[in-house]
Amino acid sequence: MLDRAVVKEFLDCQSKDIELEIPRDILREELVEVFCQYVEDDYYEWLKDNFKSFFNRGNPDWEWIREKTRVLAPEHK
Repeated sequence: MLDRAVVKEFLDCQSKDIELEIPRDILREELVEVFCQYVEDDYYEWLKDNFKSFFNRGNPDWEWIREKTRVLAPEHK
């Protein structure tokens, strides 16, 4: 679940950068919610695709994964 306040700030900054004017009949809170739902739907599909790739569609390279776990930064262990 995305932090709606962070997304609102992000949308505000990005909209200013490209000089995007939001129509008056679209409430900013509703725009934030719709954008969050859009991103969350896409994010779930992205996670599924990456899961399949990471685990090599059921035949994971455990040695590669072990090596990656060995080099994790201390704060992630």
